[in-house]
Amino acid sequence: MKSTLDHLAIVAPDLDNGCAFVTRALGIDLQPGGVHPRMGTHNRLLRLGPDTYLEVIAIDPAAKRPDRPRWFAMDDLAFDAPPRLATWVARTDDIQAMTDACRAIVGNPEPMTRGTLSWQITIPADGSLPLKGSAPTLIQWEQTPHPASAMLDQGCELVALDIFDPDPERIRALLTAINFTGPVHLHELAATATPYLLAHIQTPTGLKTLPVSNP
Repeated sequence: MKSTLDHLAIVAPDLDNGCAFVTRALGIDLQPGGVHPRMGTHNRLLRLGPDTYLEVIAIDPAAKRPDRPRWFAMDDLAFDAPPRLATWVARTDDIQAMTDACRAIVGNPEPMTRGTLSWQITIPADGSLPLKGSAPTLIQWEQTPHPASAMLDQGCELVALDIFDPDPERIRALLTAINFTGPVHLHELAATATPYLLAHIQTPTGLKTLPVSNP
């Protein structure tokens, strides 16, 4: 049982603002994604490697509101909230077994689709971000190769993800429990500080840091 970094999630009040946030930081335009019928959301995408990517995700104004809280704490997002790197997702080949190691934090696996893609993903019952985004959501894809392999390669690659949190040892223990390997580095914040993430991404014009708008 093991896990590794699958993708980053930029949460935004709408896709255009979210994509503009990424383009300003990286100098790269995102490509179309699709809709998530069960969550009432839609996204756009940026490949960061053959099995890694970044998504900008927002509530789909054309979709029916789901009968449960949306993922990534999106129901709590103000209409004028700035886009931010809200959380990250770790991939596993046995999501049921792995969820047993951290169910209280990540929630239960649920089936999800986008177009022809299908997967299982953990979502807390209240739709919140696991440990305010410092802990990963877990995902298991139901097809191979990885969806990122079909995305347009614009010469971007994830180099590292920095997690800043008041209790990094709690995050470290969770990553150990899910046997995580990947370029994730933990940093301690003051006890009253708000957790946040920074992604370091190699682009055709050099190494760029995807900034975060703290809530």
